[in-house]
Formats: sequence, structure tokens, C-alpha cells
Amino acid sequence: LAGMAPDLDVFIRSSTDPLLFLEYHRQFTHSLLFIPIGGVLCAAILHPLLGRRRGLSFQLTLLYCTAGYATHALLDACTSYGTLLLWPFSYERFSWNNVSVIDPLFTVPLALLVGLSLGGRSAWWARLGLVWAFLYLGAGVVQRDRAEAFGRALAAQRGHTPQRLEAKPSFGNILLWKVVYETDTEFYVDAVRSGMELSLFPGGSATKLVVARDFPWLDPNSQQARDIERFRWFSSDYLAVEPGDPNRITDIRYSLLPNEIRGLWSIELDPDASEQEHVRYVTSRRADSSTLDAFRRMLFQ
Repeated sequence: LAGMAPDLDVFIRSSTDPLLFLEYHRQFTHSLLFIPIGGVLCAAILHPLLGRRRGLSFQLTLLYCTAGYATHALLDACTSYGTLLLWPFSYERFSWNNVSVIDPLFTVPLALLVGLSLGGRSAWWARLGLVWAFLYLGAGVVQRDRAEAFGRALAAQRGHTPQRLEAKPSFGNILLWKVVYETDTEFYVDAVRSGMELSLFPGGSATKLVVARDFPWLDPNSQQARDIERFRWFSSDYLAVEPGDPNRITDIRYSLLPNEIRGLWSIELDPDASEQEHVRYVTSRRADSSTLDAFRRMLFQ
């Protein structure tokens, strides 16, 4: 429970400001500095509910709660979303991109081994679970580096010198990767299957967002303009106008298919909005059968 507690920050949101949760999710509750505070808060709540009933001293409850709390932010940083490990000293979003936010091949074996440890009252199963966790996360680092190396070679083949290049695992696996790189004016997106041999699934490109050019009607002092900058920080400036919708700005780092430009989330501007109105936050997470079929083909070719 203490290990899951940092994600209670999802309740920090506003009915009038749709981007508030983006600023606070994986923020102060996920900071390394907050670990001892989080451990104390969890122990204060969980000791009378669970610890005392199991015969633990408060000191042991505090130790276990702090250890559990400490795992959360570091594991989150292994994903691609971005975690503010050094808040409040830095607002950099750390993302090591070596495992998907949800990956059954990581979670299911770990849960089974922990369950066996609990059922059999043997620590060895839990220790095997810990070994599995480190092995899988380490394999993700190797796979990420292979995908990034392939992406750099692909960019060079196209005559590009990337300013930035990242490889991110697609949903639920460390086999299929989304490679995104940035040139002076464009973002290029491709999918790479990092199996025994590396396979390319070509994607597309999108022109980098330039607010003055793409939204000449926008008042730079308006709330919508400020919201663009908030979204830019959240997305590490991987922003482009969404294809087919000139009023939407998409975060191209994440998509249902790893070789797509259209992102899982975007913001929508309204030319008729008042100076105080916020942008609209839009998600695109529903996959139709053709999208799922295409994903399976990439994954299991």
C-alpha cells in the first residue's frame, strides 16, 4: 500500500483547469526528497490499521512503509511518462524508457512469485521476484539502446543529424519500440521491432510546433497561450499540430501504433475562446480492430 501511495496525486485536479493534473501527477509525491515524509504518513495511517494487528512495532512499520514508498518513483522513472525525482530543486522529468507503464511480462511473473512467497511463507520466492524485476528492467535497457542505435543509423541513412532521439517501448512489451527524432524543423516517427534481428516499420514526419506560425490568431497573453507552454513542459517540447485537425496540438511521443504521429493525448484550442478560457484536453486511447491487428502484426511478425 505504501508503494502505491504516491499515485494518490491523481486526485489533484480541477474541473476548470484540465491541465492541472499534468503538473501534479508524478510531482512532489514522487520526489526523492519526499520519500521519508511519505513513509511517515503511510506508517501513521497503516500502523493502526495493519501493522499493530500483525504485531509490528511502529519502527518496523515505518521501515517497511518507507522502503515501499521509495520504490515507487524509481520504478516510475523507468517508464516513459516522466517523473520529477529532484523536485523542488529541478522540474526535469526523468524517463529512462526501459519499460512500458503497463507490461504484463514484468508484472504477472512478479505477482505470482510474491503470491507464492506469501502462500508458502518462504522468502525465496520473493527473492526470485526481485531477481526477475532487475533482469527484466535490465533487458529493457539493452532493448532501448538497440532501438536507439537503429534509429540513429536510420536518421543518418536519410541524411539527418538528429538534435534529439529517443526510443520508447510500445504498450505492454519491450520488443516493439517507438523511435522519435528531431531535426531543425521536423519530428520523424518510426517503429522498430527489436528481436533477434531489428525490423523497421516506417512512420511519418510532422512539422515542429511554432505557435506564431500555426496559430496566428492566438493572443500570446491569453490563458490558451499559457496552457500551450504548460503542455510543452509536460511533453518535453515534442509538439506538433495534429494531422487533420489544425486546432489541436499533439504530444507525438505516445501513440496507439508506435509508427503513428497522432498522439494519445492532445490539447485543442478554440479561436472564439475568451482570454481567460483554458484549452480542452483530449485523449485518443480507443483502438479499433484494424489498429489492434496492425499492432499484433508488428509485434508478432
